[in-house]
Amino acid sequence: MLQDVLGDLYAFRVVAAERSITRAARRLGVTQSALSQTIKRLEHHLGIKLLARTTRSVAPTQAGEQLLKTLIPALADIHAQIDALTDLNERPAGTVRITSGKHAATTILWPAVSRLMKTHPDIKVEIDVDSTYLDIVAKQFDAGIRLGESVEQDMVAVPIGPPLRTAVVAAPAYLALNGRPETPRDLSAHQCICFRSASGELYGWEFGKDGRALTVRVGHGPVVNDGELMIEAAVEGFGLAHLMEDMVEAHLADGRLVRVLDDWCMPFAGYHLYYPSRRQQTQAFRLVVQALTGQP
Repeated sequence: MLQDVLGDLYAFRVVAAERSITRAARRLGVTQSALSQTIKRLEHHLGIKLLARTTRSVAPTQAGEQLLKTLIPALADIHAQIDALTDLNERPAGTVRITSGKHAATTILWPAVSRLMKTHPDIKVEIDVDSTYLDIVAKQFDAGIRLGESVEQDMVAVPIGPPLRTAVVAAPAYLALNGRPETPRDLSAHQCICFRSASGELYGWEFGKDGRALTVRVGHGPVVNDGELMIEAAVEGFGLAHLMEDMVEAHLADGRLVRVLDDWCMPFAGYHLYYPSRRQQTQAFRLVVQALTGQP
């Protein structure tokens, strides 16, 4: 009976994290109907309703939230202890799950872990590319990668890349027709290609100069959720785009794009790997950290 309850508790924890029976069933590798029966069996065993269901989503009830406060760290500890058993092997092994934005995943994460996996074939790294700020404990990720200023205070954060800089760019034809902005406030008179995150937020354009910080909420242009599409839109003359500097270096070099507001784009802290401070580190996880930080 205890074994069944433990399995059911884990299934409940996944449903609560995904807020969806469909997504949770896919993650667990079971059918939706089987997962629904599992949740009903757990609720019957405990004698209390754990999930509130609607036609679009599910969410923990007050009792479910109270159970999760104990369940999430308990399952995380069990998971870490099981992973730690792989350290008894002579060859490092195990799976490390990391969530990261696309730019960091492409420029830093994949180059480092691809080399690591070639050297240590028993280590597997699962990369989840997501621009939202996930709860890595609730989603069962071992670590995440975000800009240093975005990391929560209760996490261990280690820098894994150099300072970054953004660039505001546009096609020469667009600037010839509409003029060049001299300050960020001039952007209100321009077409600006906007980025919408997975959470639905339109990113503001952040600038700095002479100790002053300024965030501009731009609009009046195309809205996309992919950096490569932003570049394409800018090259085709649909307006100004605000991107990571390295993403547009080739386009600036060959003249397809021109940079503006250069003196307002100051360097800022780069990407950090972050993970829970209470996390027990496996040998595989330590090697991933070393690969990303360049430590011996």
